[in-house]
Amino acid sequence: MRKLLLSAAITIAACAICAWAGGLLWFASTIPTDVEDRATHTDAIVVLTGGSERIETGLQLLGDGLAERLFVSGVGEQVKTGDFLPQAKNLPNELRDNVTVGKTAGNTPGNALETAAWARSMNVHSIRLVTAAYHMRRSLLEFHAAMPGVMIVPHAVFPPNVKTDWWRWPGTASLIAREYTKYILTWAIQRSGFSTAPASRLTMAARTTS
Repeated sequence: MRKLLLSAAITIAACAICAWAGGLLWFASTIPTDVEDRATHTDAIVVLTGGSERIETGLQLLGDGLAERLFVSGVGEQVKTGDFLPQAKNLPNELRDNVTVGKTAGNTPGNALETAAWARSMNVHSIRLVTAAYHMRRSLLEFHAAMPGVMIVPHAVFPPNVKTDWWRWPGTASLIAREYTKYILTWAIQRSGFSTAPASRLTMAARTTS
């Protein structure tokens, strides 16, 4: 009996590993390599911090007139707009005044809740979401769940340290594997009807600072 149970456990584990590996290949092969929609105007641009090129891209999009407002989510409690966004000084005053920094989010679910609270307060009904290409799929899951009815236009950025031939680079492979695992966990949790963000963040997300 023990041998039978052990054999069954090994078989199940092997199947799970194969399924995870197959899903990883699908996930990596479908990471965006370009921005499909570069022209649609939205009420706001939302930038998720945590990687290179995101802030610069958000400011450029704001300067190009693709939205009237820019919200930067998850910069930390002690960071001020002037400190964190020195590039904003190059914007016209009327645009620089429309840059808002959120300070409560510490992860992607928190980003979504923080942004949703800000969007409600500003009567925002459409956003252009700026984050890294490998992070976009999970971000969209979280944002669609937190902001039902809000149009979300994905705008991926492509950090140079994240290689397209990811299997040749241990750092990139590890990054994508972790992101894929988080994605499937988020998907499973949402399908089960639970939130991926702690309840305490529901109130925290409402506190944003211009």
